[in-house]
Amino acid sequence: MKNDFDVIVIGSGAGGGVVAGELAQSGCDVLLLETGRHFTTESFKRFEAKASHDLFWPMRFAPLPDGDVVAFLSGRCVGGTTTVNTKVALRAHEQDVAKWHAATGLTNDEGKAFALTDLEPYYRRVEDLLGVRERSDWEKCVYTVRKGFRALGADLEPVLSYTSNECQSYGSCLQGCPTGGGKSTAITYIARALPLGQLDLRTQATVERIVFEDTASGRRAAGVEYVDASGTRHVVKARTVVAAAGALNTPQMLMRSGLRSPALGRHIGLHPARLAYGLFDEIQDSHRVYPISAHCMKFQRDEDGGFVLEASTVMDPIAFATTVRDESGPLWGQRLVDAVRAYRRYAGVLAMVNDENNASVGIDAQGAERIEVNLNARERQRIDAALNFSRNALRAAGARKVYWTGLISTHTQGGCRMGDDPARSVVDRHGQVHGVAGLYVADASLIPRTVSVNPSLTVMALATRLAERLAMELTEEPSPAA
Repeated sequence: MKNDFDVIVIGSGAGGGVVAGELAQSGCDVLLLETGRHFTTESFKRFEAKASHDLFWPMRFAPLPDGDVVAFLSGRCVGGTTTVNTKVALRAHEQDVAKWHAATGLTNDEGKAFALTDLEPYYRRVEDLLGVRERSDWEKCVYTVRKGFRALGADLEPVLSYTSNECQSYGSCLQGCPTGGGKSTAITYIARALPLGQLDLRTQATVERIVFEDTASGRRAAGVEYVDASGTRHVVKARTVVAAAGALNTPQMLMRSGLRSPALGRHIGLHPARLAYGLFDEIQDSHRVYPISAHCMKFQRDEDGGFVLEASTVMDPIAFATTVRDESGPLWGQRLVDAVRAYRRYAGVLAMVNDENNASVGIDAQGAERIEVNLNARERQRIDAALNFSRNALRAAGARKVYWTGLISTHTQGGCRMGDDPARSVVDRHGQVHGVAGLYVADASLIPRTVSVNPSLTVMALATRLAERLAMELTEEPSPAA
């Protein structure tokens, strides 16, 4: 088995999948390591419990001061979370990106404050490759909820998504798309590159540490050590290593590799979200639609409220039954039975809140993961306002009862944020770790401040930007594997 490559990429989601695919297309010799398994479109069924086991990381929780918790969800398979998300394709708001310079001193190659315009050409490239399109094919449940938004002086509009016409609106996005209509990195960037012979994909390969060497010019990445499914340990070499294991995993990987930085594992944003469900008299069948086909952007900016609402939200039966609550707390007993029996009559709203990156991830004395969340008063106020609007909109739409979930984070960002100031950032403007040549980060942990919309398109744009730079650098020099 080959052990020398131009590039090793760790993680195959919105960041790693894009970097690996783009570099392989440019002629680089790439090893892509994924801790999860490789599932094909034909294997995806709407078997919620099995998909949760096969395609996701085991759920993580972080305690809150009031005794509640935040639940973290992310994909663990080839394609990462792009295999199990709803494929919403939104560019960051200019206000989102304006916060990055203030947070870390991030500038562009001209030395000016990094701005949305610096990402626009990369957004266009990703959108063109994925075939981003508008989803105005709304079902009954969306129109039901829209009445409530309009009654409160707001409205819903179609989302953009990286889905093709093969999407049959089965509603099974979180179990993997069974038609191939959902354009994950697994069936786009990675699938395009595999036949070229430039990309070696190894699954169930868990990286334990990044290997370094000391040179006359300083420390640099030299490869990685990983463990395969059989427990066998491997060391593979490359002059460039790209870490893209996700916002909770990449910081820990760098820590376990011996890296130290005052910003490492800190400044994590949750983009905290909560689902609200309204019970209506008529059947809505929200589980049989393309979820998240509409959104309300009226409150997107901080000064307007600091939250985005999407509808109709995901309706998976096990997730619904195990998370619904009201003012009295989680439903239980007969109340839960009654709620679940009416499953087909719910329509929902997903509320996502602008936070201020006050969470962190680290490793305790025993080597275990430790996640801490410290929401400030402004964040809690936005979270409450988003839930109140969601409940009021559902009631205004005619809901007889309204339930909701606890806080979840599916859009975790930060922890290895990029910037010009090493005291406030982990990587530079190009994603290279400060003080370590050849080591880059290319996932959502790069993002200095949480973006207000689904972040996958932004992660892909940043990854495309990095891949472009690496391709120029790597193809200008002779490959050690040649």
